[in-house]
Amino acid sequence: MTTPLPSTRPTDPTRAMVTVASYTEYRDAQRAVDYLSDQRFPVEHTAIVGTDLRLVEKILGRMTTGRAALYGAGAGAWFGLFIGLLFGIFARANWLAVVLTAVVVAAIWGAIFGAVAHAMTRGRRDFTSAESLQAGQYAISVTSEHADQARQILARLAPPPPAA
Repeated sequence: MTTPLPSTRPTDPTRAMVTVASYTEYRDAQRAVDYLSDQRFPVEHTAIVGTDLRLVEKILGRMTTGRAALYGAGAGAWFGLFIGLLFGIFARANWLAVVLTAVVVAAIWGAIFGAVAHAMTRGRRDFTSAESLQAGQYAISVTSEHADQARQILARLAPPPPAA
């Protein structure tokens, strides 16, 4: 029979949490929690809760078959370096030649696979992008037994500097 390990979470997620402050920018919420910590507040009873979530996809640029091949070659070269170093450890001959050969061969295969994978999309996604999850508001929530103390401490926090 196994015994469950005690929870390593500092706070029980079923405990009642109270919002003590709210910010429009994450860095301001982070600054508030850091201030609480500096004032010796038990921050393990605190959470930053983002609400009004939205997914933002930032378009980074156009993707062509050549660029896909270039990205594939770069990824392949990194993998080849790893494999080459691994095999190079056990090489009795020139280990540098083993590493360079692995990098070149993997880069060629990576370029081929990158170009073919992009060509198979038939132009349905000719751009690169990065996705991020952003919140409209960030609330500082604290367990109910520590809420008053947190409010008193945060009342002494100077307002955040204006955004540049």
